[in-house]
Amino acid sequence: MSVRAEFLRIGIRMLLKRRGGNLDVEHWRRNMRAMERFVPRPPARSATVKIEAGRVTLHQVTTSASRPERNVLYLHGGAYVSGAPIYYRHFLWRIADALEARIWALEYRLAPEHPFPAALEDAMEGHHWLADHTPDIGQLFVAGDSAGGGLALGLLLRLRDNGKPLPAAAVALSPWTDLALTGSSLKTNAAADPMLNAEDLPGLAKLYLGGIDPRTPHASPLYGDPAGLPPVLIQVGSDEILRDDAVRMAEKLRSHNSRSKIEIWRRMPHAWHLFVPMLPEAHRAIAQIGKFISGVRG
Repeated sequence: MSVRAEFLRIGIRMLLKRRGGNLDVEHWRRNMRAMERFVPRPPARSATVKIEAGRVTLHQVTTSASRPERNVLYLHGGAYVSGAPIYYRHFLWRIADALEARIWALEYRLAPEHPFPAALEDAMEGHHWLADHTPDIGQLFVAGDSAGGGLALGLLLRLRDNGKPLPAAAVALSPWTDLALTGSSLKTNAAADPMLNAEDLPGLAKLYLGGIDPRTPHASPLYGDPAGLPPVLIQVGSDEILRDDAVRMAEKLRSHNSRSKIEIWRRMPHAWHLFVPMLPEAHRAIAQIGKFISGVRG
């Protein structure tokens, strides 16, 4: 683990106020909007264009390395109640470089105004549109982080269940896969996780679920049958409270597809990839994503 990563963990603990279960979504969103101006701009060789794709909006991110035939639907994190592609402008161009692809970041509807299945319906719409605009479905991929990672896995299940074409592979970064909150790491890593507070999760899950069973597979993909799904790469930090969401999901995926894999990164914070401007481990993790996708394509 790098010295920068250790300092980052300390900084996260100092900057993030532990809410202790007092969840204020509007305050959370205001803080995110205030931080938007600090998100680094992408380089000049990257371009971002908003595309109206049916009834959803996608942000197309490309670099000089992007191949037009290779496309990735990206689903952002934010616990289903916050977040947007604009907060990922420092990250998505690097994914475009690593995968030599066009990245399509989706603006999906957020809870509590739009509870489940609104986000999943938007992901389906975005995927359908991309599938129609990708000549080779073998060059279409799905990725996401945190809640977006869980949403990506839920999307695979819904596509499979509806008999729709599946992407060639998926990538889930620190995914939230169990909204029933049964993972032991919610307790064992509660003190170690510098970013997430386990006491927030019941309220967030309730806002997203809107009264449905938290073990509904398309909302909590851990409870789905992964038979027939494409290979999935999961990356998670060893100290995350969501570590067991990732580990248990990976075990189910690998039981049906040996090309699925999980990487547990020592002492990395939740979705550490988003700290890529300062964190060498983020650069290495993104490179690993590129290697995984290259292996699937090969």
